[in-house]
Amino acid sequence: VQLDYAARPDLTASPDRAGLGRDGFVLGEERLQLKLEARSADGAWAALAKPELYHDAVAERGGTTLREGYLDAVRGAWDVRLGRQIITWGVGDLVFINDVFPKDYAAFFSGRPLEYLKRGVDAIDVNYQSDTLSAELVVVPAGLFTPDHLPPRERFSQFDPFPALPRTTDEPAARHSNTEAALRLHATWGETELAVYAYRGFWRAGAFAPDDPAAPTRAIRFFPRLGVLGASARRGGLGGVWSAEIGYYDSRDDPRGDNPAIENSQFRFLIAHQRQLATDFTASIEYYGEWMQDHAAYRRAVPTGFPASRELRDLVGVRLTKLLRYQTLKFSLFTFYSPAAHDFFANPEVSYQFSDRFSATLGGNIFGGPAQTFFGMLGHNDDAYLSARFSF
Repeated sequence: VQLDYAARPDLTASPDRAGLGRDGFVLGEERLQLKLEARSADGAWAALAKPELYHDAVAERGGTTLREGYLDAVRGAWDVRLGRQIITWGVGDLVFINDVFPKDYAAFFSGRPLEYLKRGVDAIDVNYQSDTLSAELVVVPAGLFTPDHLPPRERFSQFDPFPALPRTTDEPAARHSNTEAALRLHATWGETELAVYAYRGFWRAGAFAPDDPAAPTRAIRFFPRLGVLGASARRGGLGGVWSAEIGYYDSRDDPRGDNPAIENSQFRFLIAHQRQLATDFTASIEYYGEWMQDHAAYRRAVPTGFPASRELRDLVGVRLTKLLRYQTLKFSLFTFYSPAAHDFFANPEVSYQFSDRFSATLGGNIFGGPAQTFFGMLGHNDDAYLSARFSF
């Protein structure tokens, strides 16, 4: 059983309170998750399902969802998983280069547990393991595309280029050419873990455009085609662990970079280091960048009055974690700061494990920076959240 509540202290700053509950609650949710498992005696097959029943007190509605649900079949070096599953690739901490699978940013910025940042994807996942190489192929059949869940404008104050228009979504059509495929090859060379990645699919965050630029009646969210090639590495050094990751994003529906509604092609890169500074005290730092290609063409195409993205968007991320009371009490702080844009995000959090069955977390999300920056545009969405989890 999970209880999640988040409130926004600055009510007057929000231009639209229609999606907020009484007293400024942006999240008020009770959720029951069941975990059902079965496996054969010889380990040749297994099944798992995590159905959830929830009540959203802010929206005053409830429902059911399937968090995960899949069937595993194992034979020798091969492992096939079929169904809804959560897949994580890459080495970044809250930044994603070769992790091309769906995210739930609304859940994350509302203060729900970090595990809910990842959404399940309906896919076929084929794994092969050997002493020298492992390979993973993920195929999402056409018609089963899962987009990112973005912060809704009813509950989050943010820049909206089409504030008066209703929204519709145009997902990729269920035809063979829209099948998604992602491949990861992983090997260890000496003390270094290496991986290469490839993906053919769509921008999951999507893009927005009016149905008729001259006389718009609605804003359409659509999903341009995307190709990704990348690599990552991880090894020990300087008393901790170094990691690095790169990726090239090929924006296949905007090859010249002159469509401001669609993300340009870009290089993404990351370098990070994590180490233990003292007993039960760890720290990590990472530098992440997105280098937009064809930036001049993009700037020429941006409509007057719209915020323009920088050619280089960068972030410095820092995470500090301290454990106390036999590791039952945890203090953590995660921050992002952009040296180029001077905007920031901070997530302080304290959690306590009262017993094996009950834990609670108190934290907050803080945004700031110039009004035209990514985190600055979210500056009116600061919140404090409380979560409690009971297991039985």
